[in-house]
Amino acid sequence: MAAVLERSFIEICGFERETLHRFREVTVDLGVSALPGGVKFPDSAGAFHYGESGKLLSVTSNRFIHWCTSGDSVQLLEQSLDTNLLNNAVRLRLSQCSVLPGGVHIQETLNNVVILVSTNQSVHRLLLPHPSRMYRSDLVTELHMQSVFTDVGKLSLQDAAHSAVIPGSLSPSTGTAWLSQSGEAHYALAAPAGGIVVLSLPPHGTQGSVSVVELKRSSMMRRFSGWMPTAIRGDQSPSDRALSLAVRELEEDCFIFALCQDHKLRMWSFTEQACVLEADMLDYMPACKGVKRNPGNGHRLRLAFSPNTGLCLCVYLAVPQRGQFTVLQLVAAGNQRYSLEHISSLFTTQETLVDFSLTPTDIWGVWVDESNAAVVKYINFEDNSAGQWNQVFVQPPPEEEVHIGADQDPRETYLEVLFSPLRFTASAIVKALQIFRRGSERISDLSWDSLKKEVTVAVETELQSSVTEFEFSQEDYRQLQVEFWSRFYACCLQYQESLSEPLGLTVSPNTHMACLLKKGFVSFLLPCFAVDHLYLSYDEYLFSEEETPLTDEPEVGRDVLQLVQCLRLVSDAVSGEMAYEMEKALEHLQSPERAAELVLENMLSNDSDNVIEDIQNKLQDIRNPLAAMMVLLREMDLETDLEVGGDGHLTPGASVNTRISLSQLYGSSSAVSVVCQAVCHMTMTRALFCRDLLILQKLYLRFGDNVFLGGGSQLLQLQQDLIPRCSGLLSSYYLLKHISQSLASSVPMDIIDANLQHLTVLQLSDTPALSLLSPQTVVELFYQTVGRKLIISQMYSQQQQGSSLLLWTHSISNVVNLLAQLWPSNPGFQFPECLMANCQYTQLQEYVRLIGPWCQVNIGSCRFMLGQCYLANGEGQKALQCFQEAATEVEKEDFLLRLTGSEDEDAASTPRLQYYNKVLRLLEDVGLPELVIQLASLAITEAASDINSQAALWTRIFKHHLDLGHNAEAYEALTQNPDCSMQLDCLRQLVVVLCERSQLQDLVQFSYVNLHDQVVGIIESRARSLDLLSHNYYELLYAFHINRHNYRKAGTVMFELGMRLGREVRTRLGLQKQVNCYLAALNCLRLIRPEYAWIVQPAAGATYERPGASPKRNSDGEFSSEPVKRQVDILELKDLEKEYILSRSRLTLAQHHPPSAAIAGVCGSFTQKWIITCLFVLN
Repeated sequence: MAAVLERSFIEICGFERETLHRFREVTVDLGVSALPGGVKFPDSAGAFHYGESGKLLSVTSNRFIHWCTSGDSVQLLEQSLDTNLLNNAVRLRLSQCSVLPGGVHIQETLNNVVILVSTNQSVHRLLLPHPSRMYRSDLVTELHMQSVFTDVGKLSLQDAAHSAVIPGSLSPSTGTAWLSQSGEAHYALAAPAGGIVVLSLPPHGTQGSVSVVELKRSSMMRRFSGWMPTAIRGDQSPSDRALSLAVRELEEDCFIFALCQDHKLRMWSFTEQACVLEADMLDYMPACKGVKRNPGNGHRLRLAFSPNTGLCLCVYLAVPQRGQFTVLQLVAAGNQRYSLEHISSLFTTQETLVDFSLTPTDIWGVWVDESNAAVVKYINFEDNSAGQWNQVFVQPPPEEEVHIGADQDPRETYLEVLFSPLRFTASAIVKALQIFRRGSERISDLSWDSLKKEVTVAVETELQSSVTEFEFSQEDYRQLQVEFWSRFYACCLQYQESLSEPLGLTVSPNTHMACLLKKGFVSFLLPCFAVDHLYLSYDEYLFSEEETPLTDEPEVGRDVLQLVQCLRLVSDAVSGEMAYEMEKALEHLQSPERAAELVLENMLSNDSDNVIEDIQNKLQDIRNPLAAMMVLLREMDLETDLEVGGDGHLTPGASVNTRISLSQLYGSSSAVSVVCQAVCHMTMTRALFCRDLLILQKLYLRFGDNVFLGGGSQLLQLQQDLIPRCSGLLSSYYLLKHISQSLASSVPMDIIDANLQHLTVLQLSDTPALSLLSPQTVVELFYQTVGRKLIISQMYSQQQQGSSLLLWTHSISNVVNLLAQLWPSNPGFQFPECLMANCQYTQLQEYVRLIGPWCQVNIGSCRFMLGQCYLANGEGQKALQCFQEAATEVEKEDFLLRLTGSEDEDAASTPRLQYYNKVLRLLEDVGLPELVIQLASLAITEAASDINSQAALWTRIFKHHLDLGHNAEAYEALTQNPDCSMQLDCLRQLVVVLCERSQLQDLVQFSYVNLHDQVVGIIESRARSLDLLSHNYYELLYAFHINRHNYRKAGTVMFELGMRLGREVRTRLGLQKQVNCYLAALNCLRLIRPEYAWIVQPAAGATYERPGASPKRNSDGEFSSEPVKRQVDILELKDLEKEYILSRSRLTLAQHHPPSAAIAGVCGSFTQKWIITCLFVLN
């Protein structure tokens, strides 16, 4: 896994998804009037890093405040990489004043964060609570927490305790401020005509007035109550005008450093009231003739302190065409005497310095070139004899034109570019939208998706309003679309360029995190990997490098550098159109090797500048090209045999406090954006690297022995080994680039609930893993929900030192670890799992499609995931096909083994059967019985030797056939069931369901081979246990026996029904049914031979033995050992005829005398005689 870092850095903008920072306006009006002349200071920016920002167990870890000034306003924003801060943005508007350059200073005390602001007419102090005092504990477990700016609106900033007007008409041009140990706020201000004035506010909460002190070159210090500075009286020379001020407290004294217009550095002791040091900076500049005569205007001064080196000063002398940085160390000579020791002088050719920052070891600078683009560099001033600046690769502005393919829709293409994660801030799009709408309404609080809809509506409305004709050809309408969308795109470009203007640079002294402060956002500078460094290096750097950290062998290193120079030539020769074609080939799963050959053919046919000849000449200088290629391929290959990240649990030895802090580390939306956009930039760079290397390899094959010293064997190795490896890496990085730019979809709650139910069935997750931070891309979603925990735990286990976790240069391993999590050839399967758990089905389908032709890892797991996607989209048959294909890989892949390992059913004996059971339950949960039947039928072939599994599967098939109304198929499944108890259960269910559906014809006609007695027993049991009038089980049983020509059994059934009717239904209707039953019984017995025309009648008090009846117990509660004795009566045809005559007589009596119907149906001889007598009387 590659993790070799270079000296260079790369800028990551880290655009967040939220539309706009909501700045709360706070206005301070001290009643001053605007100064005549309207001096306007340039916009500036700066940052403050908390003292414990590099401490893991701190509430201020990875936390900082940055600001930018413009005219009368200061925008302050507090940011954290660990937690999201609420109410963290404030815009301080100071009426009729202009904020000075360097006029914002932030300092922390034990209880407070103090913000000191200097303007050309006033000074201000904001006293805010320290984060450690806002919470009871340093450990904060919430995802969101309050910023120090939460209650800023409650401060009375007009009060004398917070603000003061600068007396007189000083109108300073620059300033600095500091907070003394006693709590006084001091403001050092430089007057335009020379001199330094220090205003002091008393400690907060104490009585006192503003004191004003003027520092003079006569080394005197005076206090005034009512004063007029000597600068106004004209005693000072303009050459004393301070261009840049800095302050440092050392021991008991405070020193003010002033870099003046006469190129001299003066150090004032605030305690001694004297200028204790004066040094001419031109003494450190070679060939300075002519410079002394010209007053300096752009000089800058910065300080840096460390316990090891003491206080260092860096002076930038802005001399045309040859700006110089001079680093000096302050040395105490005793008796309050000081001197400066020269450490280094560094030169730069950049014209316009915007800002620079000094650390104890480095100088970081940001310039703008002729095209107003930012240029950032840094240099180690201690150990750099060659004076070579290190590169920082800044992000280029978005492309000026959008390439639209012939098969692409202009609107969709422009929307994709505008709302991709890397190009435009939401602020730029919102401002462009307001202009496009001609400022009709203010836009605020729009979500990312809503903003996309608003842009679409605005552009389409503008297009429609410009149309005067009613009919258009398709081509004309397409041209109109391109015209209006390009107009809106150009508007976005202008605002993005404005917001990207660099204003400052900051480097944290605690974590070494470097940030570029721009007008509209903050970008982060991340260490660059060596392989990316080579590809991104500017030509003047690349062609001057002599070694690379990719290899320890000098000769191989030189070959690598030569090879990368050839790649640079290849990259320049690939036209935009061919790059687009190569991209499309990868998207459509065409062979990368074939696509590279087509690009090469195009290069050869359009080589007007002899680029191919230049490449060939360079290739001949490479001694061992195969070794150089293998170094590059090995460095870019992130494949590992280990399960990256493991189970994500922190080291068992970690304390609770450490676990809580690690659970939040790099968890804020800012950190998510930065880490995931770094992944995106890296994959984009390496995809281009692999593309150019593949083209170069094809060119090697074409040149053959002309450039290969080794001849045929090397060509064979190139063709059979290196080209396929490079092709695979290109496909992998294209996939990673695609998913890192693929936007996450918002999911409705009903789909989330359904997906949660499916996951519960699969026993993969009991709780939804949905992110709370509205991720923009699916990689951000993965990082938030799964990846961050795995990565941080892995980093902690490797380093075992909490402090090193927060070093910015070490934290870049986040990126490579995250990449390894996503690398398709690694065994981990967390990324597709995360997409499935968060209902990102479209993105998951595309992921599986892109890796299908070439990735040989987790094949079955991918098919299973694809099946899940089809299932969610209602394509059940496709899902079933995928589930079947995945079954062949169950024993080989960890994800599928884990899926089957949670199976609770003991019936499944093999992993594949467990897998089938899990999928069957999923299909049942979705409600697809036809697919359940198909898959269960397939599973039965796998369970040939497992009777229990076969029985469970046949039972499943029976159930779903029965539910679907497939009665014959259900009966067939029932007969195939090898388990007798399950078969009997199914048979009972078949009888009950068909009776309820009144599908008695089917029930009677089934053959019931070897099941005849069981069917009869079931129907008899139902008949004897249910109400006679609401169920017709006796009639069913009668039909069942008649259908099989078993007339005696049929007669027995009808006689039993008649007997029960006589006892239980004492109504006229019951008598009518009883007569019919006896008549049916007579008919049945008359159909058989006389010697068999009899039935068995249980005597009074006898019990029926029904199938399934519980065993009987005696009076002691013990099981009866004696078999139940039964008395039975044999009834012949004549006995039935008597019963029939009696029943008919009773019916006749009931017809004439209804109350007589209630007479019991089982009659004695006296009752019979009485009934006959009544009938005679009635006649």
